Amino acid sequence: MGAGGWGTTLAILLAARGHVTLLARTSDDAARLVADHLNARHLPGVPLPGDVQPTADAAALADATDLVVIAVPSRHVRETTRRIAPYVRPGTPVLSVAKGLEAGSLLRMSEVIAAELPGSAGRVAALSGPNLAPEIARGLPASSVVGCPDVAVAAVIAAQLGSRMFRLYTNADIVGVELAGALKNIIAIAAGAADQLGFGDSGKAAIVTRGLAEMTRLGVAAGANPLTFAGLAGVGDVLATCASALSRNHRLGMELAAGRRWSDIEASLPGVAEGAYTVDAALALADRLDVELPIAREVHRALFEDKPVRDCLADLLARGSRAELAGLGTWAGSGVQDATA
Repeated sequence: MGAGGWGTTLAILLAARGHVTLLARTSDDAARLVADHLNARHLPGVPLPGDVQPTADAAALADATDLVVIAVPSRHVRETTRRIAPYVRPGTPVLSVAKGLEAGSLLRMSEVIAAELPGSAGRVAALSGPNLAPEIARGLPASSVVGCPDVAVAAVIAAQLGSRMFRLYTNADIVGVELAGALKNIIAIAAGAADQLGFGDSGKAAIVTRGLAEMTRLGVAAGANPLTFAGLAGVGDVLATCASALSRNHRLGMELAAGRRWSDIEASLPGVAEGAYTVDAALALADRLDVELPIAREVHRALFEDKPVRDCLADLLARGSRAELAGLGTWAGSGVQDATA
């Protein structure tokens, strides 16, 4: 479900093992995919295999028994899942590949999907990692992780979707997998701004590393395993998203630092910069769990309060020193003081 760049890429990967229905948003979108035999807008030059059948008819999902993939932007996951719910067979595994948190409810995407598809409860998984669709669609090597509390379900999905060039791992910590995937987009915006302002490699590395620390703090407070943030969904995705020219969130940060406003940038991006739609929910979750997210806070101010990006980064640099492992509780061991110098 979802014929954007990532949804189309996953359809192509799955077609190596059998028939795939690719559900587009409108009948015009589906007709264009059928006529062109490729997704010219999102994956130019990558042909669709014959086993990928584009359609806009949600009833086609009634034939899906192996796997349903939800590959739409996070803010559309609930309405999309509700749309397809009458056609998803109970017990069918469902894989979320959206990276975000739902505004208002602050739910992770797997929680949103489970609420709308009670028949698949316990069989909803999440995919996260350094997933740059244009590279993976061209057959370049990549790895990701399938998170699901039922590791047997995760293993089945990994076997269906993985290959020699797209190596998949499993992780029972779906909380960490999803939070890492959502929060790294916010850090990528800050990293793009640092690049645009010429912070240098050392300065950018500091932003990225401390961003990973605040991601981990929030994850631990929400019940995640901190080691998940050292894996593909955490460090792996942070490295790709904070550095690649293909990253929309990194590009957004550069545009903000160049003096453009979010309201002007939004329509010009070649896809969705999830970090801009996730930062409010991330901060609300942090407030609920009493966790400090200084980088996310400054990203919000740059996006929605018109605070100059240079001032945002300067204020981050001006923060007092603290214990590096502060905020990780018992995971950090004894003797860690959460104090500024």
